[in-house]
Amino acid sequence: MCAIVGVYGDENSAKIAYYALFSMQHRGQESTGISSADGERIRLIKKRGLVTEVFDEDTLKKLDGCCAIGHNRYSTAGDDSILDAQPVFAKYKLGEISVAHNGNLVNKYEVRNRLINRGAIFQTGMDTENIVHLIAKSQEDKLEARIKDMLKKIEGAYCLAIQSRGKMFVIRDKFGIRPLSLGKLKNGTWIVASETCAFDLVGAEFIRDVRPGEMLTFEQGKEPFSEQIFEPDYHPCAFEYIYFARPDSIIDNKNVYSMRLKMGRQLAKETPADIDLVLPVPDSGVAAARGFAEGLGVPFEMGIVRNHYVGRTFIEPTQEIRELKVKLKLSPIRGLIEGKRVAIVDDSLVRGTTSKQIVKMLKEAGATEVHMRIAAPEIKYPCRYGIDTPTKEELISTKYTPKEIAKEMNADSLGFLSIEGLKSSLGKDRDYSLVSFDGNYFAGGSENSPDCKDCD
Repeated sequence: MCAIVGVYGDENSAKIAYYALFSMQHRGQESTGISSADGERIRLIKKRGLVTEVFDEDTLKKLDGCCAIGHNRYSTAGDDSILDAQPVFAKYKLGEISVAHNGNLVNKYEVRNRLINRGAIFQTGMDTENIVHLIAKSQEDKLEARIKDMLKKIEGAYCLAIQSRGKMFVIRDKFGIRPLSLGKLKNGTWIVASETCAFDLVGAEFIRDVRPGEMLTFEQGKEPFSEQIFEPDYHPCAFEYIYFARPDSIIDNKNVYSMRLKMGRQLAKETPADIDLVLPVPDSGVAAARGFAEGLGVPFEMGIVRNHYVGRTFIEPTQEIRELKVKLKLSPIRGLIEGKRVAIVDDSLVRGTTSKQIVKMLKEAGATEVHMRIAAPEIKYPCRYGIDTPTKEELISTKYTPKEIAKEMNADSLGFLSIEGLKSSLGKDRDYSLVSFDGNYFAGGSENSPDCKDCD
């Protein structure tokens, strides 16, 4: 997941980046950072925590300059260390550089081992550090040429914002796996961000998506210069529509909320249920559940209340306390549920542990039947492009059939959206990345690749 932002052309660029990162907090909550450049030097502030915890008026005043890049980190696994926070800053032969990265390099270990053999010293487990070393060790005379040299050596999913003291470079991999959009403020300031919801908050006009394989160069007094570095082989990630992106974002000219409604309606066609009420698992299952209810013609209710103030760092010293975690976050409204046959709709099913507790919770609240519906296909393969899916052995759908899973979680039935149903919902105009569902590792790697311990 993760979020990146780049702002160029405003003396308050860091503040604009701050608001953009705030709007994309859902893409990463472990650490955040902003680096700014004023033509002479780069300044960087990054810490563990949420955007509003790390930055305030005083810290933002220290980040002066007309260029800023920022990052919200969501580590798919590995250490949650301040060293792994981004942007990554370094001094090298040509001066100073700062890099923000969203995605995952599938040839990370191969590249890292080559760099170590050449004397490179690493401080983190992030593949982003590979990018910095490759640029620093390039023999090209200019940064732009060094970036191109680096891009020839990496494979996988990446959206990059690279900052020098006077320029900003933005690159999207040729597959376009992760989203990246270009916008413009009324005063002429340029902004790039992982999601368009960032533009809505800062008042920027959406211009277009950054094309797969494209590099944009931002320089003072000039329009952004576009160069097609690689021939596009477009495979946007379906999970952006299923779960990652904010519902109000537009990705590839498609509103995320509308796509989730379509998935829910398609789910109702494929796996209907004789029920009285449809409930979503908040918040990610809301749109799909509404579509499922519309498709069946039954009432939709927000019958489960989510507590938004339960932190991820809640202390879990015993098994008994761990089992309380779902109850701490989710609470059913007994008056809506008692005596009814309900369907509970979620965006995806990974290990099944949370879903099992939700079914138990609904039956304890008086539901006579609980039918679980998943607005995505069965997840049978781990992803190597920056999605938090565990090893194949941990994925419940690799070991059990839907009927067996339903029995395990004490649900009256379990239904998934088919792969064809997902394609139909998203539209046949794109060849979407469905790697978690069909195992098509088109961008290198395989389900047997080394575990993605420090994806970004």
